Amino acid sequence: MTASSAASPAPAASRARTGGPQEDGPKILEHVLGWTFVVVLAMFVTQVGWM
Repeated sequence: MTASSAASPAPAASRARTGGPQEDGPKILEHVLGWTFVVVLAMFVTQVGWM
């Protein structure tokens, strides 16, 4: 083990990001859109007659 690898890890702010959004948007919008999708999917399934 070298001295540089034994050093403490870098602070979280300077670590490389792995992708994804920079910050989370409003959670309420995500929930509303998710439930809207569920309701529309349920309406589609009942109209088609699956299950």
